[in-house]
Amino acid sequence: MADLNPVVLITGASRGIGAAAATLAARDGFDVAISYVKNEAAAQQVAEAVRRRGRRATIVQGDVGDITQIPRLFAHAEDQLGPITALVCNSGITGPIGPFSRTTSETIEQVFRVNVFGTMECCRHAVEHFRRNGIPGVIVNISSVAARTGSPNEYIHYAASKAAVETFTLGLAREVAADGIRVCAVAPGSTFTDIHATAGEPDRPQRVAPRIPMGRLAQPEEIAETITWLLSPAASYLTGTVVNCAGGV
Repeated sequence: MADLNPVVLITGASRGIGAAAATLAARDGFDVAISYVKNEAAAQQVAEAVRRRGRRATIVQGDVGDITQIPRLFAHAEDQLGPITALVCNSGITGPIGPFSRTTSETIEQVFRVNVFGTMECCRHAVEHFRRNGIPGVIVNISSVAARTGSPNEYIHYAASKAAVETFTLGLAREVAADGIRVCAVAPGSTFTDIHATAGEPDRPQRVAPRIPMGRLAQPEEIAETITWLLSPAASYLTGTVVNCAGGV
């Protein structure tokens, strides 16, 4: 299996960090499976960006918050591109910004379904896939600097979900290391994506920038460079590691 063409499945890749990671993964020689929830046109645009880099791309609709949909993502990616050699668990939601006392139980449950259960199930399928095909695969889970800051008065529940992702990443990495499978995470700081508008505060970037030692938010491509480096042979001895890409936070 050593001569397999590298294939990466990236969840939530129709926009933001996921879209940037798809394009940079293509630059680095990966064929890319792009999962999306609603915006098929945006996913198609990302796929075209991958193809302009000379790599193959496929899109597949699916919500990792519904774990019954996850097997279809993997089946589609393998059918269209061949055996998956890498996974990026990028899908994530915050829910509305505000104090925890105003956060609903429904929001907390949905955030954990997507950010934690969805990530865990995608990783389970990836590990099974790698083992079945004899692939020393790579998984990169997307966490957040919020796992360390706690995000008081904004989204404590989201911070808790990302802390769970980091602990899961460490445990899984140690469990599958003997199989040659690497599992790492990237913890971005605040980044210029539409996650802020989706959370109900489109002007949040201007509000939080002064808190960041580097004085600015990240561009999605800056986070994506970290993700694709972890996917690469340059990070071959790295596993069970969370890389903070947060401008000094």
